[in-house]
Amino acid sequence: MIVGFAMAVVLPVLLQLLLAASPSHNITTAVLLQLTGSVAVALVGGLWPALLGALWSSLLVNFFSIPPVGTLTISDPENIIALLVFVGVSAAVAAVVDVSARRSKEAARARAEATTLGDLTRGASSAEDTVEGLLKQALDVFQMRGAALYRAGTAGPGGGTAGGWRLVAKAGEAAPLPADGGENTEQIDAGTRLVLSGRILPASDRRLLSAFGAHLSAQLERRQLAASRREVRRLAESNTMRTSILRAVSHDLRTPLAGIKLAVGGLRQSNVHYTPEEEQELLATIEECSDRLDVLVGNLLDMSRITSDSVNALIRPVRWYEVIPTALHGMPPGRVRVDLPGNMPEIDADAGMLERVIANIVENAIKYAPDSDVVLVGAAGGFSSSTLDGRPSGELRIIDHGQGVPAESVVRMFQPFQRLNDVPSTTGVGLGLAVAKGFTEAMGGTLTAEETPGGGLTMVIRLPLSTGVAFPHEEAQAPLEAQSVLLQHRHMPPSAVRIAPPGRRDEPRPGGGRRSPYRQGLADYPPSPRLHCGHSVRRRIGLALCRPAPGWRLDPRPGAARHRRNHSHHPLA
Repeated sequence: MIVGFAMAVVLPVLLQLLLAASPSHNITTAVLLQLTGSVAVALVGGLWPALLGALWSSLLVNFFSIPPVGTLTISDPENIIALLVFVGVSAAVAAVVDVSARRSKEAARARAEATTLGDLTRGASSAEDTVEGLLKQALDVFQMRGAALYRAGTAGPGGGTAGGWRLVAKAGEAAPLPADGGENTEQIDAGTRLVLSGRILPASDRRLLSAFGAHLSAQLERRQLAASRREVRRLAESNTMRTSILRAVSHDLRTPLAGIKLAVGGLRQSNVHYTPEEEQELLATIEECSDRLDVLVGNLLDMSRITSDSVNALIRPVRWYEVIPTALHGMPPGRVRVDLPGNMPEIDADAGMLERVIANIVENAIKYAPDSDVVLVGAAGGFSSSTLDGRPSGELRIIDHGQGVPAESVVRMFQPFQRLNDVPSTTGVGLGLAVAKGFTEAMGGTLTAEETPGGGLTMVIRLPLSTGVAFPHEEAQAPLEAQSVLLQHRHMPPSAVRIAPPGRRDEPRPGGGRRSPYRQGLADYPPSPRLHCGHSVRRRIGLALCRPAPGWRLDPRPGAARHRRNHSHHPLA
């Protein structure tokens, strides 16, 4: 506007000086040239600067171009008509140009508003925009310094209050206060208010501000619905968990309790006389039911720790040879074969948790593949082809040749309280693999399932390799000795175990082929320095009764690690 008024004053003077340089100009030339200047002023400044320019131009034409020249007197009436027509045409052209300019601005504003509304609509339909994102978009559209969304009520966690309003979200500079009735305040509903800080919004922007308010209200409602869905899902999962636990308590726990009660009740009857063999059978029933209860309760407690994120792994360098013997302790004789290379490197893991993982997987394989052996195989060199968070990893494969698991059931297999196929419920509550996967992930590893070539299931345990110095082969013999003792007490045939130390090759057999010198009777190994095992063996279940060496404690849970260092802060303690 200021530029337009300046042009209205200066441009007619410049045009008149241009006319003065021509000695043969007439009134027609002067009027047309000044009319062109008025149109230029109208294009730049609008209507009012153009009207001022037209009046100023008419005075200059009258003074310099209409006889008598040098005065404002007009002697010829036709010249008066010419000046009046000049002023009228200039005003009309200025009005047309001004209307056209205003309509162009309105069209540009409408296009920008339509684009903004389209963006808001697309964001609302795609559910990608957030409340904070909409506030930032409002800052860009309205060119404001800050924006805030308030809701009536007390402050929530981490939120502030101002005059009974709770800050929900903000963007830009410090959140503006929810002033009552401010020009930059949009009352979305009775309990929600949008406040902008910066310039005063014109009335033309109020409709767009209302659109932002409506979309913010929709986003808030969507956020509440999402929170409600999450809460409903959480309650449904909790209800499923409670139902499964109640089912376990009502059936899987009551069955062994009933067996214990019947056996104890029979032993306490004074009018019934049992032979020593019958008494031993009743005592064996009590022990077996107690072991089963111990397994069920242990799995339930471990699963509760996993779901509540209260498992803290005690990570240290661990050898596979340390954990495999104790993990396989108590398994059915002749069902498990171990075929590991002797140069498997150390891994970073919690020894007790890793023992529990291996034990649960092997027990599950024995349960679902009753007619096949379970084989523990290590990768060549103990290295895995995959990495864990950029770190090289070692892996152990536990292979069975049972029925296998369909691809669509692999994910469900690792969920709590899952029993696939036709396995009877008397074999457990379906927590073994869920606990194994939770413990593996707590140690920074992965537990995956693959199809065994020829049928069956292969469970792959991957854990990061230790960053410490690799141990010499001589230091690795103590776990091998412990393994030999435990395998002996489980009546596992020597040919079921093959442990080849690094750097040794199979010797040729007399009749051709090759035979490993280490595929021999494990009884030739000297007694383990870590475990002192007695000869009291209950052959009915193949259990070796071993007492730990100093610094180790006995873990009474069946299938778990029988011997573990006594760490008071151990997550399984």
